Amino acid sequence: MVRISSKFLVLAVAGAFLLAAANAQTVEHAAGAKQNQAGGTTAARGTVVKGQNGGTVAHGAAVATNGKGGAVAAQGTAVKGPNGGTAARGSYVAKNAQGDVQKGSAAGFKSPNGTQGYRKSQTNVNANGSASHTGSSAISGKNGSITNTNSETRNANGQVSGTSTTTATGKNGNSETVTKTDNNGQVTKSKTCKDASGNAVTCP
Repeated sequence: MVRISSKFLVLAVAGAFLLAAANAQTVEHAAGAKQNQAGGTTAARGTVVKGQNGGTVAHGAAVATNGKGGAVAAQGTAVKGPNGGTAARGSYVAKNAQGDVQKGSAAGFKSPNGTQGYRKSQTNVNANGSASHTGSSAISGKNGSITNTNSETRNANGQVSGTSTTTATGKNGNSETVTKTDNNGQVTKSKTCKDASGNAVTCP
């Protein structure tokens, strides 16, 4: 299974934040909490840093409860560089009164030279022990692209099944797709290839 790692995005965001803060022209911060209409409390905070070189970093986070055992927390960070590059990441986790939990995250970037990519995922864990996960990612540039979609489910009895499909496309348009299927640990794999016109060809 091929996934685009978000570690470099996190490091880039952290590095950009420290650089901007070290050369900051302005730093703005706000925070607060209040009762919400659902009968719970909402608390939020946010910070924006603008650097002398034109770069900007913004971060925000919030937590909300509904007074009935449910709660959701979310956070996000966005970076804009002086040369036009951008990166952003966000995540959330939510729980209801029955004990079901859902969490998700997404991240993306675009460099000044046109290279760009993203990844996103969502996971549900139910109180009865069942769970599901879906995700996708992609990155593209002058030399081609790679995309991935994946999903996995587990029922309340612990039976697991999942699939993952990854397609790599070269700069000339030829592509290779690899599909993996997992059925309780029994993994099968298939591969298909196409030329730039979309015709099936023999894989190398």
